[in-house]
Amino acid sequence: MDKIEWIKKRAQELWESKGRPPEREQECWDQAVQEFEAGTSEDERGPVMPDPEVDVTASGHRSKEV
Repeated sequence: MDKIEWIKKRAQELWESKGRPPEREQECWDQAVQEFEAGTSEDERGPVMPDPEVDVTASGHRSKEV
């Protein structure tokens, strides 16, 4: 399983375990990234990837695309 697939799967597990609260999607994604990074070396990790489902607006605030 590649990096993004692992993070997606883990973020989904975390989010579901919290009762699927929409306001905690980014938190679960961030936690999955941290868990991935903690379990791999820097060379294996590569660059940190943002949640592909989240868009950063011009104001710098993150908002979920609809």
